[in-house]
Amino acid sequence: MIRSVTVYCSSSNRAPDPYFNEAEALGRGLAERKIGMVFGGGHVGLMGCAADAVMRCGGQVRGVIPRFLEEREVAHYGLTELRVVETMHERKMLLTGWADAFVILPGGFGTLDEFLEILTWKHLGHHEKPIILLNVDGFWDQLLQFFERIAKEKMVGESYRAFYDVCDSAEEALALIDRHNASV
Repeated sequence: MIRSVTVYCSSSNRAPDPYFNEAEALGRGLAERKIGMVFGGGHVGLMGCAADAVMRCGGQVRGVIPRFLEEREVAHYGLTELRVVETMHERKMLLTGWADAFVILPGGFGTLDEFLEILTWKHLGHHEKPIILLNVDGFWDQLLQFFERIAKEKMVGESYRAFYDVCDSAEEALALIDRHNASV
């Protein structure tokens, strides 16, 4: 049963509006379903937008931020819980451990790192949690093409496609979560 979703996404306030729209829709949808959101703890960018949407709709949000990023990412102190940790490793472990599923919105190097790490962990059998890649406006298309290449060149097995789902909107991501919860 998915009761808590870790959301990985950009901390940039300059991301295109459609990304913010989907982040807000995802946050609202999680709150409406009484599914908690877990995220990197920043008040800025898509992450702040999604967290604010959950909070405005009466939902629960847990943030995890390393002390060295607390000021840079403008830590979000209006959450249900904000955990300040010492290292990025501690942050990643909590973000993974507190999640029943993962949703990845557009983002930069940090988001890419987090996505590849949980994807690798699933590949290695470290977890079986659903991973949903929210491909707003084709943001992840080139990465998905690269995955095809590494499979074609036998760097990974063809089964990698079963490790995650790709959708184009928050509505589709929430429908995947609903289907998962209905099947449990």
